[in-house]
Amino acid sequence: MATLKIENLTKVYPNGVKALDNVSIEISNGMFGLLGPNGAGKSSLMRTLATLQEADSGTAFLNDIDILNNPLELRKVLGYLPQEFGVYPKITAEQLLDHIAILKGITNSKERKELVNYLLQKVNLYEQRGKSVKGFSGGMKQRVGIAQALIGSPQLIIVDEPTAGLDPGERNRFHNLLADVGQEVVIILSTHIVDDVRELCSNMAIMNKGQIVYNGTPSNVLQELKGKVWQKSIARNQVEEYQKNYQVISDKMVAGNPLIHVLSESNPGNGFEQVEPNLEDVFFTKINN
Repeated sequence: MATLKIENLTKVYPNGVKALDNVSIEISNGMFGLLGPNGAGKSSLMRTLATLQEADSGTAFLNDIDILNNPLELRKVLGYLPQEFGVYPKITAEQLLDHIAILKGITNSKERKELVNYLLQKVNLYEQRGKSVKGFSGGMKQRVGIAQALIGSPQLIIVDEPTAGLDPGERNRFHNLLADVGQEVVIILSTHIVDDVRELCSNMAIMNKGQIVYNGTPSNVLQELKGKVWQKSIARNQVEEYQKNYQVISDKMVAGNPLIHVLSESNPGNGFEQVEPNLEDVFFTKINN
């Protein structure tokens, strides 16, 4: 059982941007979704938890490990897949994982080889183990990335925007792989893709402008909006007019016309129909408040 406890975490960059604004959250084992638009502070939080940058104030503990004051201890139990997973040129998947296993302190070469082979099979890359990672597709690189994040039996796994740029098949494989990792560790999935959180996470938080604006389960927050979301297909030139007259939470193109969702306690009339709220409605409602 692992628990991550963050209290009053604050980070202000030299240019005055408040990337983390008094963030407090507790995350237990299992898959946790951190949702937010680009620039919300998600990556700043992930980089702080991954000990890549320091916070100005606040505390963060993984069980009894003081992350901010004892980064070396945290790194021993950390698996991290950053948004941009860089690879060495001309190095094979097998060599890369072997190298990272050495860095993580696995000195026994037989044990290391067994682990590397096991992970390559787990991420379905064993047949490509002798090929240069630089020539891999985006999805294959992400799978190498998750394999290296699993080295050393981590208690905290952080994956930052893992499915951006993946095709649907690769995205599904990646989801299955994350779901297989198990429930005994804390896995934080930081993303701006709402479907990732809906499909994978039993608990979630929404971040905006450096703050946590929602923390709970997807089902609870959907319940909050039940009966309050209405939709209507309108002409393109009507979007501005509707935004003035209604609380429009989203609009997307469907069959060439904008389909708008509005938030209203009662039936707004004018041809709107009630719909079941989805996480996208929640996301836009929370970040536009």
